[in-house]
Amino acid sequence: MVYVAGLVAALSLGFGYVLQQRVAATMPLDELLRWRLLFHLMRRRLWWAGVASMVVGQVLAGLALQLASVAVVEPLLSTNLVFALAFAALFARGRARWQEIVGACVLSTSLGVLIAVGNPKSSHEPTSNSVTIGLAVAAVGTATLLLVAVARQRGLVGKSILLATGAGLMYGLQDAATRASFVRIGDHGVRSLTTTPWPYLVVASAVVGILLSQSAFEAARLDYSLPPIAAAEPVTGILLGIWLLGDVTSVTVPGLVVQSACLAGMIAGAALIAHSPNLGSARAPADTSAPPSS
Repeated sequence: MVYVAGLVAALSLGFGYVLQQRVAATMPLDELLRWRLLFHLMRRRLWWAGVASMVVGQVLAGLALQLASVAVVEPLLSTNLVFALAFAALFARGRARWQEIVGACVLSTSLGVLIAVGNPKSSHEPTSNSVTIGLAVAAVGTATLLLVAVARQRGLVGKSILLATGAGLMYGLQDAATRASFVRIGDHGVRSLTTTPWPYLVVASAVVGILLSQSAFEAARLDYSLPPIAAAEPVTGILLGIWLLGDVTSVTVPGLVVQSACLAGMIAGAALIAHSPNLGSARAPADTSAPPSS
């Protein structure tokens, strides 16, 4: 059951990303990082179809995380990049290139090995309190703000990569808050959510993550904007799970060596995907280096 839920969640997430990017890429560049971008996107039915697909994926991902450990589920979810490549090729009426397939497999496999070596194990007794939650939110928020500040000084490709990384951080926070909400419901019932910050963090991080991801999708092609999200979200979710939810992980010297190699593999996989012509049809190549109009 967990494998079915995890793979269907990944398929739904990949499909949702592709639909959202195809709509976001048609928006005026002067709406980048502006809330009106979301208001304009909300007028497009195709974008809402992408959102619905993402919601299905997130719900199934939450279910899978209740059925198995993070080490089992997150590698399954990371295959959303592979599904996104397949859907993008389908929409482009082309076939996936070897760079896309190899790059997606290298990135997903590296991420899976990275998580498996760390072997994080979920805890049903979150150790966080208001202080640790506040510190975690401040850390993620500060890192995201720094990425946005640097992104403002870059061309469209740089903006897309940095904003997508920030979106991945926020989605990782959303993942951790979602897990904590499920644990809270299981222990104390749905009504107990009104006395905990977790559901509010789910909504807030999701809204900010959507703004950043749609801005990244608008700025440049999906081959630049999606890999940073696919890499940053699970890593951030695992780190926050350790910090906030009492998850435990194995740390050894050989394991750290393997994990370092996996990080290099993730970068190499993302670089290969960046050569994908199928994912690049939504933005003209000339737009990828010019600054947005103000």
